[in-house]
Amino acid sequence: MIKNYKYTSKNGYDFEVTIGKYAEQANGACLIQSGDTTLLVTAVASEKPREGIDFFPLICDFQEKLYAVGKIPGGFLRREGKASDEATLIARQMDRPLRPLFPEDYYNDVQIIATVLSMDHDHLPDPLTTIGASIALGISDIPFNGPVGACMVGKVDGKLVVNPNEEDRKKSQLELTVAGRKGAINMVEAGANELDESEMLEAMLLALDEIGDISDFIQTIIDDIGLPKKEVEVHEETELDRLISEAFEEDIKSSIRTTDKTEREDNIFRIEEEAKEKFLEAYPESEDEIHRRIDNIMKKEVRRMISIDKIRPDGRELTEIRPLSAEAGVLPRVHGSGLFQRGQTQVLSIVTLGSPADSQLIDGLNIEDVEKRYMHQYNFPPFCVGDVRPLRGPGRREIGHGHLAERALVPVLPDEKDFPYTMRVVSEVLSSNGSSSQASICGSTLSLMDAGVPIKKPVAGIAMGLIKEDDSISILTDIQGLEDHLGDMDFKVAGTRDGITALQMDMKISGITEEVLRQSLADAKDARFRILDVIEAAIDAPRAELSEYAPRLYTIDIDPEKVRDVIGSGGKNINKIIDATGVKIETEDDGHITVASNDGASGKKAIEMIKAIVTDPKPGDIYEGTVVRLMNFGAFVEIAIGKEGLLHISQIANHRVAKVEDELKVGDKVTVKVTEIDRQGRINLSRKALLEKPEKAERPEKAEAWPVDESPYRKDKE
Repeated sequence: MIKNYKYTSKNGYDFEVTIGKYAEQANGACLIQSGDTTLLVTAVASEKPREGIDFFPLICDFQEKLYAVGKIPGGFLRREGKASDEATLIARQMDRPLRPLFPEDYYNDVQIIATVLSMDHDHLPDPLTTIGASIALGISDIPFNGPVGACMVGKVDGKLVVNPNEEDRKKSQLELTVAGRKGAINMVEAGANELDESEMLEAMLLALDEIGDISDFIQTIIDDIGLPKKEVEVHEETELDRLISEAFEEDIKSSIRTTDKTEREDNIFRIEEEAKEKFLEAYPESEDEIHRRIDNIMKKEVRRMISIDKIRPDGRELTEIRPLSAEAGVLPRVHGSGLFQRGQTQVLSIVTLGSPADSQLIDGLNIEDVEKRYMHQYNFPPFCVGDVRPLRGPGRREIGHGHLAERALVPVLPDEKDFPYTMRVVSEVLSSNGSSSQASICGSTLSLMDAGVPIKKPVAGIAMGLIKEDDSISILTDIQGLEDHLGDMDFKVAGTRDGITALQMDMKISGITEEVLRQSLADAKDARFRILDVIEAAIDAPRAELSEYAPRLYTIDIDPEKVRDVIGSGGKNINKIIDATGVKIETEDDGHITVASNDGASGKKAIEMIKAIVTDPKPGDIYEGTVVRLMNFGAFVEIAIGKEGLLHISQIANHRVAKVEDELKVGDKVTVKVTEIDRQGRINLSRKALLEKPEKAERPEKAEAWPVDESPYRKDKE
């Protein structure tokens, strides 16, 4: 039976849901539409749990279909392939609020696929994916503790707007996506133009109100047609669990208090090996149970220490940051570099500067391809956590962390007109014990300033955590890996001294309240200022000069009608400039021209050559030209690429010249003065006018006009 439901928002963002018409073999499916943006969202679960795992195998995929915006994919195959970075980021935004709402002991494979079938740019698919997934899961037999709502918030002309349209998004100072249950937020993703903490909190609370209404709407659908949920087998304490606790609980608690991550992990590994040696003979095939029990003991003790004793595993106070260090200019030949360390988390960021042609072209659901002049990429090699594994391309985590760092720094980048470079920053995580994404933001601030990029302000980031046990809540500043793994929240906050530029929050519980949000933002601001003190002590402003190894860019804006003159027929003119100077030249239809060179002299020379092409000569102008042709009546001199003038034989020297060949040859450089431009635009030149007059001047011959047969403007001479 086909069912239709309509959600009417008090904030003006309505959507419709159709169930029972599409994808009938999925456990749950819905078609969700807002405006012309239409998504099919499906949820499917395996019949049995996956054996031998200690994590929930959830897969969330977002499929961009370019037919949704009337585009044919590029490339040889002309079909969609690997998910774009944008699709990966939206899939992560769908995964993060859903994952904590599945039962703890549920280990069945679950896959959620959101496919964009049609799209208009006033109604982005981002929040609809999470809403559709919540509906598909809610009406299915898959165990799920939803519903979940989601929305976007912008700030336009000082006013908060829920799910802004395309025009509003272009003007917005905020790009915020929030998801959660009624009364509690459990996922935040944001980029902002230095918003104050109070403004950010106000935006999140507005989103929370909208989320509550959406959750109520989804619940009415579930109550109407939802299937009974399958039972989840809950793990009961076994005899082996009790024996492990009796034998090793005190050793595990002692190991937890080890400050050094590697030493702590070695101690836990040793305890686990001793437990296997002690119990595997009596309890064969129980390796997974032994590992799970030891992990549970660790989790319980860490959470008790923090929530009850207010003691962290490494002995820090709840708001204390690990030891910090910052250094700029650590690599010799790169364009800029910065090394940032917080505790055992260490990140090296490297800047490379390029010309506008090096920008990244994004082929996605935008009507027109998008060019990115700033790229931030994050790498997490296995050695940074002491692992051995094959090197692969960037995964979802690397893409997500790189995007977060990129968002954090975009608001402080110089305007393209003032600094036309393409900028690529690569953050290499050398050692990780939590919060490496925020360390990459700090390292990248150092490296950009070291490269001489005139960023407006330094940016720093910090990760906040949470342990919630019954009514006891502990908010942690600068969480390390163990606190992230065993805690309830990872709340990353980045910004300048004047406001927030990026946020990302993930929860392992159903959500957090306004009070926790408020306190977390306040503590993060204090920590951010302390980190900025360390960064500014290492380098307090961008270098005055670019690296000697960085390309030099020069720009000029000309009349758009004269761009074709610079290029010339078949690229003849522009290639002459390139051959003469060795530069790279990029032209735009609006008349903006960029010259990239390895040294300043070449770049300046190319700019002068371009100016000469687009500037109309006038009587009195002086040029250094090149003799290109000799005639019996004079020589033709190229005073600029594509522009020739006649140097009549009578104007070559102060004395009588019998033959032009006696004074000049092709290729000679001569300094000449424009004496006349006739009605046909032909240029007459004089070299004699620039020479010192002899003591006894000869009577000059009358300068002749351009011989008709030799005019370079004749069509048969072209």
